[in-house]
Amino acid sequence: MYDRLKDAVEEYGEVLIHTDSGEKRELHKHNSEFQEGGIIKVDADDEIHWLNAEKVERFSIHYEF
Repeated sequence: MYDRLKDAVEEYGEVLIHTDSGEKRELHKHNSEFQEGGIIKVDADDEIHWLNAEKVERFSIHYEF
């Protein structure tokens, strides 16, 4: 899942993830850093979050039609 997320963020600029605990988060190209060990660092405006890619059940992308 880590590589798929990394590729999708790079290609589309933004993805919406759903974790195994039901949490939803957006990953953006400008503030998401893919680190070693399957960890994703998200630098939000006033907080920094570390996410485990193994806990992501699914993700979606926004398409403009």
